Amino acid sequence: MRALYAHSFQSHLPSSQDSKKIISHLSKIDKIIQKNAPKWPLAKINKVDLSILRITIWELIYRQKTPPKVTIDEAIELGKEYGTQSSAPFINGVLGGVIKKLLAPPLLGKNY
Repeated sequence: MRALYAHSFQSHLPSSQDSKKIISHLSKIDKIIQKNAPKWPLAKINKVDLSILRITIWELIYRQKTPPKVTIDEAIELGKEYGTQSSAPFINGVLGGVIKKLLAPPLLGKNY
């Protein structure tokens, strides 16, 4: 999480393998965040919350090694530990929208 958080400020810093993978999908992940938090431009989202959302969405869509419920619970706990008082509910709300779209039967193709 540290590397992805640092990338928010200085994109030229060295990164771990996972953070490089996340960064390579960042534009798609950020679009997903925007769809599920339409009242919050990315620049206005707390950097800790944004990093947690980016990691979690990457894990849900691209990694898929951990059950979604566990992944989301971990994200909420990270928000409680490192974010603000409103981080956990915000993260939960955004990821709730993501999961609904991921698990919903596609109407006109892929949801994401």
